[in-house]
Amino acid sequence: MSRNAIIYYMHRCAEEHMSVPRLEQVIASGEYKVSGKAPNNFIDRIEDKNMARKAVMQFKDSYLLDFINTEEIGERDLQDVDERVVEQKIVHNIKKFIMTFGRDFAFVGNQYHLEIYSEEFFPDLLFFNRELNALVVVELKTGKFKTGYLAQLMTYLRILDDKVRKPHENPSIGIVLCKEANRSFVEYVMQDYDKPMGVATYTISKEMPDMLKDALPDMDELKKLL
Repeated sequence: MSRNAIIYYMHRCAEEHMSVPRLEQVIASGEYKVSGKAPNNFIDRIEDKNMARKAVMQFKDSYLLDFINTEEIGERDLQDVDERVVEQKIVHNIKKFIMTFGRDFAFVGNQYHLEIYSEEFFPDLLFFNRELNALVVVELKTGKFKTGYLAQLMTYLRILDDKVRKPHENPSIGIVLCKEANRSFVEYVMQDYDKPMGVATYTISKEMPDMLKDALPDMDELKKLL
């Protein structure tokens, strides 16, 4: 494990007060490698380039939602777990989700009611990010990424900016959180959308392999850095 990776995980431990089992999961899932690498259009669509870079670093390519255990839910087949089940588990464990997503997120609500021209919409999860000073809408999908998800997200962002965003806030950001996505394809189809958005994937506990002790950094290396 590289020195930069060790420092990254040390910062995560300090910020999130991780337990050893949680740290093992984070390291085994390779979160350092995907940190700040979610396919997105932030650099092109956020005018303030410093803010755009911050947005890029706020979102990872993949998230480990280890608090969602399908065995506890009682599902025999992972494909039977729909978006609403995942959403309910996230809301029930919202503190853990925010710690996974990032410290600067504040939860606004789930199935947040939006209305325009008598048409109603209900985005899955709505947050406010203090660092970015922007609303962040997260749309959950349990299957593979589809191009229609970006159009759906675009609608939510348009309404949020027009009807919900405060004058002092930055434009809203959208994230599609799905089970599987082809990064190159996502970046290709995202080019024509003019709202800042990204696509990330997630893994739940039943899908995680057994954690290996050798995934942890050497204790002597940690002592030297400390």
